[in-house]
Amino acid sequence: MNEAIKHMQPDEEFFIAEGCHIIELVQAKDDQLLSIARARVEPGMTTRWHRLAGTAERYVILAGCGSVEVGSLPPQVVCPGDVVLIPPSCRQRISNTGEKDLLFLAICTPPFRPASYEDIEEPSAFPELSK
Repeated sequence: MNEAIKHMQPDEEFFIAEGCHIIELVQAKDDQLLSIARARVEPGMTTRWHRLAGTAERYVILAGCGSVEVGSLPPQVVCPGDVVLIPPSCRQRISNTGEKDLLFLAICTPPFRPASYEDIEEPSAFPELSK
């Protein structure tokens, strides 16, 4: 890793099928030890159940409030300043229960790689209701 200042580029935000918007702040090419992304979940939205194989993740809640489900823990309310610790291969999802965007940092070690992402969402028994 080299010394650097990384400026967030809001115009580089992209939507992922998991159900949230991402801005990559630090990637593996920047730091071999971790990656950092700013995630945004719109009001009323819930991300898909997923897990990261071989990757530990932390959510640092920046703005908004929500409910997070991690592993076998019951749903927990999260607000700014809260940190969610997610071990490798642990199921997870987060819901925005507020009226404004839920913003958080997703910090991964080792750095996030698309190959580590596993969608584990159960298919709906009633697909017509999930539209």
